[in-house]
Amino acid sequence: MFKKYILCALLIFATTACLAQEKDSAPVNPPDFTHVQNAIPRPLPLSPYGNPPSYEVNGITYYVMKSAHGYEATGYASWYGTKFDGKRTSSGEPYDMYAMTAASPTLPIPTFVEVVNLQNNKSIIVKVNDRGPFHQGRILDLSYAAASKLGMLKHGTAHVKVIAIDTGPMNTQISKHYLQVAAFTNNKNAEQFIAKLQSEIENQVTLTSKSIDKDYRVYRVLIGPLEPTQLASLQKKLNKYGYEKTFLTQG
Repeated sequence: MFKKYILCALLIFATTACLAQEKDSAPVNPPDFTHVQNAIPRPLPLSPYGNPPSYEVNGITYYVMKSAHGYEATGYASWYGTKFDGKRTSSGEPYDMYAMTAASPTLPIPTFVEVVNLQNNKSIIVKVNDRGPFHQGRILDLSYAAASKLGMLKHGTAHVKVIAIDTGPMNTQISKHYLQVAAFTNNKNAEQFIAKLQSEIENQVTLTSKSIDKDYRVYRVLIGPLEPTQLASLQKKLNKYGYEKTFLTQG
């Protein structure tokens, strides 16, 4: 089962920020990021997907840190945009180029960090939820929004200082892992989908729909809570029924 876990994690690495070395681009009509808020540091559980002891990319082995406590580093940051928007990150979450997130080759996922642009003294706070970049001298890949807030879009890279933020102990009674299978703007449609999916997966898990976002009501169909050892077999079963665009989230 541990081998399946590692394989699953590496498959995710192969499809997300680790490919950011390929040609990427900015959105055609980007929004105004003036009022975009920093990520809010809070205690979260480690991702069951994104934290294998080590992994290999382009012949180089990277070792994932067990803890980000006391982490400070100086190096170059880059950013990734439209090529990866909506694709699964190493955490299992979809990449949102308009969210305040980042990718790191070695920091635990998730980790909240402060990033200071040493060329203009601008600073931001982002959540590390992906792997990358895999270029010598680069220590962080920022989302498009985060790069914009840091004032580094014009040059593509920036000399930065990265400081891990201590969020304190995690409340394991609150944070639980779920697989999101679908999302609807109509609760009735969500409930109908739940009934159909419940019969297909033979009542092995609990299905719930939750309304999120105070301005835009979305009903997510979630399977869980789940243990890391359940993920591989469950996703295989979902793929059998054509549900391939699932991703890991927290309830």
